[in-house]
Amino acid sequence: MKLVLAFHGTRDPRGAVVCEEIASMVQSSVDVPVEVAYADVRQPDVRSVVDGPCVVVPAFLASGYHVRVDIPEQIGNRPDVVLTSPLGMDAVPTVRDRLREAGFRRGDAVVLAAAGSSDARALADVRRAAALLGASAVGYVATATPRVADVVAGLRGRRVAVASWLLAPGLFHGSLAECGADVVSAPIGAHPLVVDALLRKYYEARAVLRRSA
Repeated sequence: MKLVLAFHGTRDPRGAVVCEEIASMVQSSVDVPVEVAYADVRQPDVRSVVDGPCVVVPAFLASGYHVRVDIPEQIGNRPDVVLTSPLGMDAVPTVRDRLREAGFRRGDAVVLAAAGSSDARALADVRRAAALLGASAVGYVATATPRVADVVAGLRGRRVAVASWLLAPGLFHGSLAECGADVVSAPIGAHPLVVDALLRKYYEARAVLRRSA
């Protein structure tokens, strides 16, 4: 049963490289084909990759429109396809690790920096991730408020570390360099903990299919 990793999609080639790196790392741990698909912006889309029995794992950080509506619509009414929950909160340990790599110190005020969304459920997921991380506040790069730079400015007087709640490098993550924080972590990227989380979702879905067969 093929494993399809569904990503958002980006025009920045660095983002596509990260998606392929994650897929390559996943492929090294499974004996089934692993394919990359995109919900938006890039090709191939999910619809064209879901061409037989497979498990689709959304490599998304929140349950926004693409996860709840777009990807299911692209899959369609296919009884041979299982859609798992998104990466979501399982990415928090990786963000914590990226913060340490960036130079986080005990006592730093942590701001979780997310892309932003007009979807209330996606924003709720970001707040939940911030709580799990132990962040002092949440800031957004686009679409939602408050903006990251404003949150950082409000915490001045303390050393501020920005934790990137972004999967890959690109325009959004690049903007964090100007937010005024003392430390900005790298994006989540192709991290072993991300790979472990995606694999776990795949194997759990496959186990459910076998029990129901």
